Amino acid sequence: MYPNEQARHDPERPAFIMADTGVTLTYGELDRRANQLAHLLRRAGLQRLDHVALFMENRLEFAIVASAAERTGLYYTPVNFHLTPSEAAWIINDSRAKVVVASAEIPASRDLPDLCPDVDVWLLVGADGPLGAFDDFDHRIADLPATPVADERLGTPMAYTGGSTGRPKGVIRPLPDVGPDEQLETLVHAARAFQLDRDHVVYLHAGPLYHAGPLGSAVLTTRVGGTNVVMPRFDAREFLAAVERYRVTHTYVVPTMMSRLLALPDDVKAAYDVGSFTAFQHGAAPIRHSVKRAIIDWFGPVVIEQYGSTEGNGMLLVNTEDWLARPGTVGRPLLGELVIRGVDGEELGPREIGEVWFRGATSFEYFNAPELTAEAQSADRNMSTMGDIGYVDEDGFLFLTDRKAFTIVSGGVNIYPQEIENVLGDHPVVHDVAVLGVPNEEFGQEVKAAVQLVTGRAGTPELESELIAYCRARLAAFKCPRSVDFFDELPRTETGKLFKHKLRDHYWAGSEGSYLV
Repeated sequence: MYPNEQARHDPERPAFIMADTGVTLTYGELDRRANQLAHLLRRAGLQRLDHVALFMENRLEFAIVASAAERTGLYYTPVNFHLTPSEAAWIINDSRAKVVVASAEIPASRDLPDLCPDVDVWLLVGADGPLGAFDDFDHRIADLPATPVADERLGTPMAYTGGSTGRPKGVIRPLPDVGPDEQLETLVHAARAFQLDRDHVVYLHAGPLYHAGPLGSAVLTTRVGGTNVVMPRFDAREFLAAVERYRVTHTYVVPTMMSRLLALPDDVKAAYDVGSFTAFQHGAAPIRHSVKRAIIDWFGPVVIEQYGSTEGNGMLLVNTEDWLARPGTVGRPLLGELVIRGVDGEELGPREIGEVWFRGATSFEYFNAPELTAEAQSADRNMSTMGDIGYVDEDGFLFLTDRKAFTIVSGGVNIYPQEIENVLGDHPVVHDVAVLGVPNEEFGQEVKAAVQLVTGRAGTPELESELIAYCRARLAAFKCPRSVDFFDELPRTETGKLFKHKLRDHYWAGSEGSYLV
């Protein structure tokens, strides 16, 4: 979050605004306070390639810490503030952070010093003074110079994967030894693709800044001198109010947020002017076709879908026009060459289903986990994969069928859950759906659908039969669920990713599903 020269020469320009209160951090204030923290980091002994961590909710100090790290050559790790103290401590310890900046608003913060013995400096924001091992953030930097440190170098995030399929992994990429005004190649490509290479960008951040999508968007917006409008938490009506109030041009949302926007009453949706959008970006999880079409009808042809990962090993985009022509695609490559590989590593042709790999994109490693890095990369380290399954059409557009870990093998036949989820998700009474393989003595696995219904509907045997018939009318019978279980709510992260392994554990541990109302 290093501001460009234009912004630094316009110090009163808003850099960050809290959407709910209007409290503003100008570029002049951001530069001054980030420089002060940069001096503190140097005095604490941190040099280029060292690590710091943040444990805080969406607030202005987040930008200050990130900006200080990006001008001192550091890797900085935002930690999910919803984690328990032990979960958060695992990431802090694994990241080898020497300085941690935490929020007094998060109860887990005060437990962290006892769990992280190798951290040298603890700073607390949102407090009236020091607390235990923590020094007060504002007090510690207040008397430090507001000018740049003598040895400014480029820093970058080292984000951790969300842990939806296991323990979180730190994703570290090579950091060039250049000044902080330089940009990584991925940022240059992304700024152009998301139309951030223009004046008067106003970016609404609806999700938590610890997540790679919102964080990357905030980094880009700051580097082009735009204004970041930050919601403390997502609320559908407040989202629309912020769009109108601040004349928002860009945003990044996840499918869960899109569904909640669409669930608003029609009179509420009509009450707000959302015509300022240039790019309505979404990603992080699969989306139901009906939801995306409704969003396009509402916001217009400004919807851009991004397919990528925290690892940054490749990136695909699809605009509104191309998606409407090929419903379900996640786009064509913006970064990296897309390769579909078969079970023996051979490269497959159009419409042949295989594992999704990228060649020639940015390199990455899993921090402190060389064995996991090796699993995700080819032997020559020229290609890498996140384990997704899919195919490309004749024009090079990618269609996903599922993650490799969740492929169902029934009687020796591969079945891809996302294909089934896409169908069931379009049924009018289905709010959310997960399809997975459950034990079957004869076939090894059989297909099960876990469904969360729209408000006001209850799960019944009759509805179960209706959903199975709906699927059979649209897919081959062997792909369709043999049974449907109804849940009050499916387990998803705040960023919309499904904790499918929790459902798998539920069934494979021998528990039986039940009708829940």
